[in-house]
Amino acid sequence: MRWVPESPEVAEVAPPDVAGLSIEPLVRAAEAGTPPSTDAVDGFLHGRAVPVVDGSQVTFVFRGEADDVRLRHWVYGLQTATSLHRLAGTDLWYDVLELPEGSRVEYKFEVVRGGDVQWVNDPLNPHRARDPFGANSVCHGAGYAVPEWTRPDPESPSGSLEDRLFRSRALGGSRRVTIYRPARFRETRRYPLLLVHDGGDYLAYAGLQTVLDNLIHRLEIPGVIAALMHPPDRMEQYRGSEAHSRYLVEELLPDLEAALPVQGTRAGRCLMGASLGAVASLSTAVRYPDVFGSLLLQSGSFAFSDIGGHGRGPVFDPIADFVNAYRRAPKRVADKVFVSCGMYESLIYENRSLVPVLERTGMEVRFEEARDGHNWENWRDRLRLGLSWLMPGPLWLVYD
Repeated sequence: MRWVPESPEVAEVAPPDVAGLSIEPLVRAAEAGTPPSTDAVDGFLHGRAVPVVDGSQVTFVFRGEADDVRLRHWVYGLQTATSLHRLAGTDLWYDVLELPEGSRVEYKFEVVRGGDVQWVNDPLNPHRARDPFGANSVCHGAGYAVPEWTRPDPESPSGSLEDRLFRSRALGGSRRVTIYRPARFRETRRYPLLLVHDGGDYLAYAGLQTVLDNLIHRLEIPGVIAALMHPPDRMEQYRGSEAHSRYLVEELLPDLEAALPVQGTRAGRCLMGASLGAVASLSTAVRYPDVFGSLLLQSGSFAFSDIGGHGRGPVFDPIADFVNAYRRAPKRVADKVFVSCGMYESLIYENRSLVPVLERTGMEVRFEEARDGHNWENWRDRLRLGLSWLMPGPLWLVYD
């Protein structure tokens, strides 16, 4: 099996055409022994957004000669590979799924020709989402639209980015950190500090700079300085590592506060991350419970076990040890915690289970679910709600 790479460009994403023509007339004609003509297939596809979204019914289509075409998606609870049906007498393949309103699904096609198996993005769908492993096709269900505040706004002045190196005895060697300063930055002001695990990925795949520029310009969050971390070995650092927590709190944080005009208070510090980055955020706050005023935890890989093992393989053992210990003796480690997770992730159970544990400590907790999977655009889409709730700007302070 091989994956066919393509250009990393991200296509402009528009809301789907929800008045999509049903494929059923073509299917009935084929079943009646009258295969649709090439013109009929062309007519079905012409001008249509693909996949074809008609309410909760979504028709995935592929066109081309093949022995088999399978839909590969990342919706936990459904079959991960579903063979499309070939429309008799044509080169059109299709499958119809029921997707609840507001869904967003990333997918690929697995195309089998002879002994060759290729994973390809949907040739008929220009919409792509990028991640560190490449790109996926994107299906926008009825009612989903890319949030407008994630797009560049000519009215929003841009903040600046600067790479710096910080020495670490805890981890050994130097670590790269990208510093975001807001537009209209002033050395004479004091800013809240946002520390971001996987900061480079948040920039590249979740549009974090654009999001911060827009939310600051619209007064939904205050002007902030963000420290965006680039881990050389996130699998080692982010699984509840004591050395990483020590580096972050005892080395990086003092260096940042000495070099930058930040508030330097618990209330002025927010720590955030997604997936393993959420584990690193919570485990650091547990080890240093008086340091951070707020946490933003997205789709945390919070493996745990009540009876037996956690079922996620040995790489998750240190995480399960940490989460099990915290569940047994939870403690207050921040003032406010925002947790988000996709309903289509296998991690939804763990994240839902963590929320009442956090609440029992007296921390203020907000939990947000979305009909999406374990991906960067899911995490991007939750940033406005999470950041503005944890660090409300003048707009929300007025209306609160």
